[in-house]
Amino acid sequence: MTTLLLIFLLLLVNYLVFLYKIREGIKIVENSQSSNPINDFVSIIVPFRNEEKNIRKSVESLSGQNYDCDKFEIIYVDDNSDDNSVSVLESTITAKNIKIIKSPISSEKNAHKKLALQSAINQAKGEIIVTTDADCFHGKDWLKTLISSFDNKVGFVSGPVEFVSDGSLFNEVQKIEFASLILVGAGLIGIKQPILCNAANLGFRRSIFNLVGGYSDNMNLSSGDDEFLMQKIAYNTDYEVKFCFNKRAICFTKPNKYINDFYQQRKRWASKSLYYIKKSTVLNLSLIFLFYLGLFVQFIFGFIFSPVYFLSLFLSLVLKVSFEYLIVIKDSEKLFSNLNSFYFFIAEIFHIPYILISSIAGVFGNYHWKGRKVKR
Repeated sequence: MTTLLLIFLLLLVNYLVFLYKIREGIKIVENSQSSNPINDFVSIIVPFRNEEKNIRKSVESLSGQNYDCDKFEIIYVDDNSDDNSVSVLESTITAKNIKIIKSPISSEKNAHKKLALQSAINQAKGEIIVTTDADCFHGKDWLKTLISSFDNKVGFVSGPVEFVSDGSLFNEVQKIEFASLILVGAGLIGIKQPILCNAANLGFRRSIFNLVGGYSDNMNLSSGDDEFLMQKIAYNTDYEVKFCFNKRAICFTKPNKYINDFYQQRKRWASKSLYYIKKSTVLNLSLIFLFYLGLFVQFIFGFIFSPVYFLSLFLSLVLKVSFEYLIVIKDSEKLFSNLNSFYFFIAEIFHIPYILISSIAGVFGNYHWKGRKVKR
């Protein structure tokens, strides 16, 4: 029993150290500013599949940017939609700097989005490539603010994404959970250990994309167009990776409507975790998974072997929740709005089973997304 308790304690300490580093990293990105902002032409790329309900708002949002229309273009890439997305898009477009292209049809069961992105990058005019999603919308200063994080030393910029809640319990819990992922990603970028970012809001240099081989070395994986590219730029070049810690750079989107959609999304995100570039990253993620697994094991062992496991579980939960509260609620105040403490504690109830189930399912299973059954 003593050995097991020691293992649980070490996993707890490792997790708390991880959270401490996240907080330090958030402070770094919060105070980070570009020394010499660039003025390059920008290409915004929006891959889409079956987005007829959202794409009109996307066009209105992007075409209304407070940015010189001669300095950027918008490329919508149809990932072989089988709804009315294209016709809705064509009827909405009025600006001259917006065009529609079609992604190549592929018989492969993975990497559809990467093929769509690559086809658009091949036709893009900009040195700075910005990607977002068709189910997103943005404030008028979004592009200007995101681009301001670039200077001559920066090769990749990750931006914040926020769920817009309708006030329901499921929406509010998703909003909290998603904000926590964005903050963790920001903190890891701050300590120069980039792992997480979101393709709904990021930018990179086209020349550096080509230098590191783009998506060519991970086309066997459906997910990861954003994170693998960020990691390659961070670890394989002399360019910096930044997080744009600014409210005006937020990209907004809606939470998942159904629990199964949430589950499939999280499976998709978890499916690439074993393939990250640095093996130390995979090891750290594995230790965090073991910490969460240990919480479940301590609960079971408390019934089977000894109540002392309940005490160790209680200690772990109190420290876990306390540290996470500081990050999700306190450290987010300058970035996100209306993150409710009540829903934070509700989210904590589901956090452990959610992490365990989505991690295991993501590593060992395929998933459904946008009407497709997709291979990992």
